[in-house]
Amino acid sequence: MVLYTSPFPNSFLSVLHSFSWGLIFPCYWLADRLVGSFVPTTYEKRQRADDPCYFHALCIIITTPIYLALLVASLPFALIGFLLWSPLQSARRPYIYSRLKDKNHANGATLLTEWKAAGSGKSFCFGSANVCLLPDSLARFNNVFNTQARAKEIGRRIRNGASRPQIKIYIDSPTNTSISAASFSSLVSPQAGDNRTVNAGIKRTTSMEYKGDNCGSNNGEENREDKGGSGEPHEGEENTCIVRINGEENGHMSDTEADTVNGQAHASGPAEPSLEGDAEGSKTPNHKQKEGDSGSLDSCSASRESLVKVRVGDGTVDQSTVNNKLLYKASIMKKTSVRKKKHTDETFDHEISAFFPANLDFLCLQEVFDKRAAEKLKEQLHHYFEYIIYDVGVYSCHSCCSFKFVNSGLLFASRYPVMDAAYHCYPNGRGMDSLASKGALFLKVQVGSTPQDQRIVGYISCTHLQAIAGDTTVRCEQLDMLQDWLSEFRKSTSSSSTANPEELVAFDVLCGDLNFDNCSSEDKLEQQHSLFTHYKDPCRVGPGEDKPWAIGTLLDPEGLYDEEVCTPDNLQKALESEEGRKGYLVYPTSKNHGSSQKGRKASLKGNGRRIDYMLYTEEGLYLEWKVEVEEFSFITQLAGLTDHLPVAMRLMVSTGEDDP
Repeated sequence: MVLYTSPFPNSFLSVLHSFSWGLIFPCYWLADRLVGSFVPTTYEKRQRADDPCYFHALCIIITTPIYLALLVASLPFALIGFLLWSPLQSARRPYIYSRLKDKNHANGATLLTEWKAAGSGKSFCFGSANVCLLPDSLARFNNVFNTQARAKEIGRRIRNGASRPQIKIYIDSPTNTSISAASFSSLVSPQAGDNRTVNAGIKRTTSMEYKGDNCGSNNGEENREDKGGSGEPHEGEENTCIVRINGEENGHMSDTEADTVNGQAHASGPAEPSLEGDAEGSKTPNHKQKEGDSGSLDSCSASRESLVKVRVGDGTVDQSTVNNKLLYKASIMKKTSVRKKKHTDETFDHEISAFFPANLDFLCLQEVFDKRAAEKLKEQLHHYFEYIIYDVGVYSCHSCCSFKFVNSGLLFASRYPVMDAAYHCYPNGRGMDSLASKGALFLKVQVGSTPQDQRIVGYISCTHLQAIAGDTTVRCEQLDMLQDWLSEFRKSTSSSSTANPEELVAFDVLCGDLNFDNCSSEDKLEQQHSLFTHYKDPCRVGPGEDKPWAIGTLLDPEGLYDEEVCTPDNLQKALESEEGRKGYLVYPTSKNHGSSQKGRKASLKGNGRRIDYMLYTEEGLYLEWKVEVEEFSFITQLAGLTDHLPVAMRLMVSTGEDDP
């Protein structure tokens, strides 16, 4: 299948489209600014409350007549542009495929080595987020603003989080899994050129602080020295740093003593650097970096969620038993309690993380509706992801029942080459959702090849369902269509037969904003849909019941700019407690409780509305391979930039073969 690198089949149509949009844009921009000036966010309301001169109100009084006059003057040009623009959409392609040609531009990404399926297996990491990049006037109804600046910041945070080295700590003693005081000091405050062995119980192979986008290459030699020992990385793992600890009974440091050391390190730590401003001269409210803001622009430190595996002796132990307090620049990040495995039957790690996972392979975004914001976001993501598909959807009356003013809002980014892509629009959208070409994006990627030159591929699907509450029937119909389209895409893109398999399927993942949760009584039909018999939800026990560690992904818009949650670290800490979740997450609707979220103390079902999903299936995969969830994360790195929590899942594809 040919991937579309431009929205139109020839340059003439592209020029004509650009000309028509140039006539429409002034009217669109003025209307957006005019409406946006009358829809303040809570952040702006707080700022205006401190303004004794009512300067902003004066600006609105002056600028409103000017905007209105210019808007009226631009209407005739916009009408002409619309008459040209609308029929052109019938020739428009459903997406734009962008591949990074200059590899030097991707300074945050590690070069991928092709997986040959010769080892025991390989892990793949998937991320999904609703980023609310609507036109600014519409985004304000979700209590977020400055779409262009947010798009740039979101892209930076994602690629900074994903490009960190993946830290692994290996414990050699089954009796003592604590880091001694001297060893801990060597981790939190390594000095350049200091090669002294502070404690014989630790071998420091790398600094625990990530200094920059390219630091992964600096540790390659040290990592190679450790490959002969226990904990050899899986085939194809890149950008991995290893710290080995030999447990000793002496030198144990309690949490109180550790905090004392941490406080000394904090007091002598360097000051946080100031952040560069947005190119347009404006910032989102949380651009001001605060102490401990691990999700800030230039923060690339290793997070606790990147400590993926801990091995003791010959086996694997619970990561919650390890006292792995790390220095994050000048602040200490404490290990999340949610990461602990509360149930012995749970087979994978789970946590609330302040970072996107290290070595993120695939990213699916929703609500990237604004075209200019999509371009800014794409530019930032290309620092890490080589392949991006964006501007997905249809416009005007093309191939859908109702007129579409904006695209689907879907965006896909990958470190692996895309082989095939297809998009389908849901024809049954209602209300405001019918104005957007919401649908599903299906992708086939190549992740490696066997020694027999068989391609190893994976399937990824991204979607965004009807959002209006009460439209249960519409969402169920869309889930039905989604399953049919998935089956059609698999059949149309498969080049294999059972007798002569030319390619092996390693995984099949479905993610997106499904706009229903697994605990609300109003969503019972969606919870019992047949989709969940084919795809597994790592956070779900069954219809109407989530696992105890799963939390909601829909934030209460009114609290986005509160001090307690306005930074990634603060939001992470808030969501680790039940009181914090009740205060800042939207909960399943119930007749027994009021609509107010703030300060609610009553007993509520679940841990918030989880409407962002990450599903996988074992059906249709290569029979001799096994797919298991390795870890699942709820991510707070986009705090203050969107009203959703991103989610991430790492899958391990086990081939059943021994490492060579």
